[in-house]
Amino acid sequence: MIALLNQLQNLLDISRHLDFLAPLLLRAYLVPIFYMAGTQKFNSFDDTVSWFGDPNSGLGLPMPWLMAFLATAAELAGAFMLAFGFATRWITIPLMFTMVVAAKTAHWANGWLAISTGSGIFATERTESAIERLGRAKSILKENANYSWLTENGTLVILNNGIEFSATYFIMLLALLFLGGGRYVSVDYWIARKFRQA
Repeated sequence: MIALLNQLQNLLDISRHLDFLAPLLLRAYLVPIFYMAGTQKFNSFDDTVSWFGDPNSGLGLPMPWLMAFLATAAELAGAFMLAFGFATRWITIPLMFTMVVAAKTAHWANGWLAISTGSGIFATERTESAIERLGRAKSILKENANYSWLTENGTLVILNNGIEFSATYFIMLLALLFLGGGRYVSVDYWIARKFRQA
């Protein structure tokens, strides 16, 4: 039995030749997320500063101009650095900090779920109430609109805006902090190969 398990483990170990795929795919997944977030902040920077600083309808952050600038810079630089696998481990640090701030200031009060659901372990009174309202909205639309046309490219949902996505991105960035950019398809790999070999 031990011999069989060892053979199976040896087969599994062959996959280590492809271990560069995991960090590559993590980077490829995160690049458009941070690029879109950063360009949105950049293109409406004054609105971003106002939202960051507004204690009533915004985040109520201190030094909103500086915080908006740092978040925008981290996301835009992060998108490009992750795309090329350049200073991957270094750029994950400000990006993880950005995700922590986003989770705490913009999402925490809404619970875990990004999209409202009426049942399940992460459902809350807030999301259950949202599903009730969604059902009513769907009824109104079915009676008074072309519901099939409205939903032919996707179903209607209510955004809960919980911490789900920022927590997921944080975990992905944490993995990259430890894994780095990966072998072969990152600038980091070639720099290390050239300058850090003993």
